[in-house]
Amino acid sequence: MTIYVAEEWKDFFVAAAGASAALAGLIIVAMSVNINQILKFRHLPPRAAAAIGTLILILVSSMAGLMHQSATALGAELLLFGACAWVMQLKSHRQAFAVGKEFQRPAWESLLEAGVGQVQTVPFVVAGALLLTGNGSGVYWLAGGVIAIFIFSTMNAWVLLVEILR
Repeated sequence: MTIYVAEEWKDFFVAAAGASAALAGLIIVAMSVNINQILKFRHLPPRAAAAIGTLILILVSSMAGLMHQSATALGAELLLFGACAWVMQLKSHRQAFAVGKEFQRPAWESLLEAGVGQVQTVPFVVAGALLLTGNGSGVYWLAGGVIAIFIFSTMNAWVLLVEILR
């Protein structure tokens, strides 16, 4: 039996798509306003790119969730989208660790940043794998990932808009 998830989750996907697009726009504006400051710190451009990437992850995942397709197809898409965003996060983490060592930042700062990135992207990979295997609980992992991204992307927006000017 083919399971479709769009009806039960339609309102969630619509809200997530709209909110993620708005927040991605805010981060892009923050980057354009503070681009000179952001470019002074080698770890901030990849962090900003990862923040935008995770919000786009929500946008494309929500759009996929709104399509009339099987949970298995949605799972494959989430797995692909999540893996791409995860790789982007890993690149950002690598840069943060390198800069952290160079400027003798406490190791916990880079570890925290890496952990936060994983909390945002891994749920999408897990959601995709679960849905791909027919386990409907994958949608709850997706919801958890969406919520985590909203929390931490707001924090990244704050860093790029305000903290960078201190």
